[in-house]
Amino acid sequence: MSRRIPHVARSIPSAERSEINGCAAIATGARKSPAMTSSSSTPESRPRQGMDYGESEEVQQVHAAIQREKREPRVGLEPLSIWLIAVYGLAIFFGGAYLGRFSGTFSGDSLDPALVPAAKKAAAAGPGGGQQAAELSPAERGKKVFLANCATCHQATGLGVPGQYPPLAGSEFTTGGSRRPAMIVLKGLQGPVKVKGQQYGSAVMQPWESLGDQKVADVVTYERSEWGNSASPVTKEQIAALRKELAGHPASFNEPEILGAPNEDLPGGEQGAQQQPSAPPQGSAPPSTPGAQPPKP
Repeated sequence: MSRRIPHVARSIPSAERSEINGCAAIATGARKSPAMTSSSSTPESRPRQGMDYGESEEVQQVHAAIQREKREPRVGLEPLSIWLIAVYGLAIFFGGAYLGRFSGTFSGDSLDPALVPAAKKAAAAGPGGGQQAAELSPAERGKKVFLANCATCHQATGLGVPGQYPPLAGSEFTTGGSRRPAMIVLKGLQGPVKVKGQQYGSAVMQPWESLGDQKVADVVTYERSEWGNSASPVTKEQIAALRKELAGHPASFNEPEILGAPNEDLPGGEQGAQQQPSAPPQGSAPPSTPGAQPPKP
């Protein structure tokens, strides 16, 4: 009698065993009675033993089936859908086009109505308004510098952060003489400070010497003329002279050092500019002196 071995890995020995059992069955059937022989089926008509699920006896096909069973799973490794790639591509394309059209070149100045570039102002003013809008005033330039460097702590409203960053609106340091605020901007301020009767913490204000004389003068002028403040402006020459004066002071100032400085305007300011005589226009005759004779033709 043949024995069934269903395991696929032992299918090849089972096939050989079925051949041997088939030959033994033929020899046994020859000794049986004719009635039993006619009632039993021949070995050729019987299905081969030891093969499962109709598998072939070919060695390559049997081993291929075993290899298929041991193949690594590929769940989650399917390629992305083409439609999904197309949707994401369109989203990136239209998003980039929108940013390029409405980003304002990623500059805060283009989004602030008060800081419209001079070219746009000249175009809006018409043919005769180009010269008037050719340059921004020192306060307008200072606002740009302030929003880019100072508004994070002191806020765009100039009110600061209670208990942490002192206000600039109505501050005695801002509205007094121009020397103290210019010293603070150039060298910075560290340690606690008392402004408008309130004590503020030990937040450190970094020095802004890297801005240059013109930008420092513009931002100090803006702070002294904005949020209800009405103090004198500061010029580039004043800041340049103060920078040389403070060259030997490496560290930032503290409150006692600022209060020890004179509460006065920097020398060479608006009054000096008013006293300096203006040069006559080019091509005009020099002013006449009393008693001088007119030139002969």
